[in-house]
Amino acid sequence: MALGGGAAALAAATLLSACAGPETVRGASGHGGPARPQDPAARRAAEHARLAAAARRWGLDQVPLTPPKPPAAKPRITARDGFEVDHQEDWNLPPVFTTVPTRDKVVFLTIDDGAEKDPRFLAMMRELKIPYTAFLSDYLVKDDYAYFRTMRSYGNTLNNHTLHHPYLPGLSYEEQKDEICGMQAVMKKQFGKAPTVFRPPYGNYNQDTLVAAKECGIKYAPIWNEEVFVDHWEYREDDKRLRRGDIVLTHFRGRDDWDGTMVDDMRRFLNKVTREGYAVARLEDYL
Repeated sequence: MALGGGAAALAAATLLSACAGPETVRGASGHGGPARPQDPAARRAAEHARLAAAARRWGLDQVPLTPPKPPAAKPRITARDGFEVDHQEDWNLPPVFTTVPTRDKVVFLTIDDGAEKDPRFLAMMRELKIPYTAFLSDYLVKDDYAYFRTMRSYGNTLNNHTLHHPYLPGLSYEEQKDEICGMQAVMKKQFGKAPTVFRPPYGNYNQDTLVAAKECGIKYAPIWNEEVFVDHWEYREDDKRLRRGDIVLTHFRGRDDWDGTMVDDMRRFLNKVTREGYAVARLEDYL
């Protein structure tokens, strides 16, 4: 399927860059003999050098930390205390949570809605190998599904954020179900798969929300513990600090809404988490 102009140019540039990378070394003869793979230590050194160059290019203070391998045994995810609804457990409703229980020193980056479609953001995150989860609302992404297909092709996960981003507790059960299941149908048609992860708009929900989400095939309803903006952070906890397994929220926004770009936003995010010793891991690897 054809990409939009900006996404296509980005994909082509990235492909050319990848093809030029130092994947092999020449034979010792120096006469263009058969290439042999680099040894593991050389590959690691080359990759670190590449990441260091990318960190400098994007204006980071230091190279982002590499997350550990995904856990072989996934943690048990339950609703955060005080975030449950009636019949949360006995109806097996999707849990609302802000932090994943893990001993790994990782945080999870999640990005909501899809309003801004910045090709430089895609390039930055791909070059730095930073995973993230996008929660999409159809009314904001339908003008450029190709941008998000490119995002998915880079290994990032696309999840459900409703069709129109309404305040769900103000709707009837059937209206909520239409918003959630309707977006499931869009996701399957446009991106090939209906997700099992859903974020209620504004982080607001009631029992009907979670019952409807379950009926639509949703298993998890993560919200967030911190939110990063282009010029500041906001915290759910009074001590205003990151914790292992915290879910961090930001939005697809640019200069129309912020005094900066998504690249500026990601620079603030990555500088803080790296400085505090956290790697950015893929949320779905822990679910």
